Amino acid sequence: MKKNGIRVFVIMAAALFLAVAVMEISADARVGGGRSYGSRGSRSYSRPASPYSQPSRQSQQYAPSSRPAPMQQPAGGGFLRNIAGGMVGGLLGGMLFRSLGFGGGGGFGGGGIGLFEIILIAGICYLIYRMVKKKRESAPAYQGPSLRDTYDQGGYQQGKVTPIFGASQQPEPEADDVGAGLAHIRQMDPSFDENRFTDNVMDMFFKVQGGWTNRDLAPVAGLLTEEMKEILQGDVDRLLREKRVNRLENIAVRSVEVVEAWQESGQDFITAQIYANLLDYTTDDTTGAVVDGNKTEPVKFEEYWTLTRPVGNHSWRLSAINQK
Repeated sequence: MKKNGIRVFVIMAAALFLAVAVMEISADARVGGGRSYGSRGSRSYSRPASPYSQPSRQSQQYAPSSRPAPMQQPAGGGFLRNIAGGMVGGLLGGMLFRSLGFGGGGGFGGGGIGLFEIILIAGICYLIYRMVKKKRESAPAYQGPSLRDTYDQGGYQQGKVTPIFGASQQPEPEADDVGAGLAHIRQMDPSFDENRFTDNVMDMFFKVQGGWTNRDLAPVAGLLTEEMKEILQGDVDRLLREKRVNRLENIAVRSVEVVEAWQESGQDFITAQIYANLLDYTTDDTTGAVVDGNKTEPVKFEEYWTLTRPVGNHSWRLSAINQK
């Protein structure tokens, strides 16, 4: 009985490891690959307390233009991963039932887990570990103050300030501070209008997603800060090297709302909360096969886009993206 308990524990531990590994591989793609990065002045990567306002607007849809993909069979995250998951699931299930006494006399020794099965599970776990490790290492590392740095140190951290050389350090905003921040921005730019700003954010969102899908950021370079251009171009170059296309289709933006507004070091900053859903999947450039994501199941997501500009009536540029 004790041996059966040990066998069941080993099998369940292996199954848990495989489930976690497959979840890591299936992370959302879209612009930024599901991570958070960019510069927000002296403010840290903190989730705003609540939206400042909620302008009523109808959902808008947009489909970025891209080369038509060959006919593909629906996939839920990669053909090889599905096959491997099915094989491992069947193997683990069979070993579990045999270890509990429901199987016949098969295997090595008539029941339970054998040496061959242990080696097979260990080998599969190692391969998945290497895949996850390689995926993480392929993500570019960026220097300097960024949202990604503070995210790695603990995610959303209300009230924390990231020190930046030459920038004044300010406490994180409360919900009531958003109105004051917008008032300060209007003092230097009386023509500023919040509704027009959120429309601008929505247009920017569609354009940047289109450039990402086309793997060509030249048409949207004027909408990005230098840091954001460098980061996104690095991701686009990686997709080109790997001959991958991250396809974003049927984008539907549910809402765009201002959640932060402030000034520092001669710059205006506004953060907008974006609720949207879309089809997000990646295909192989050569075969057209789906290698990640799902082309039939929409993905719902929430993002925070921070835009900045010199104080006054100037053009806004995307300086940071917080992705959940």
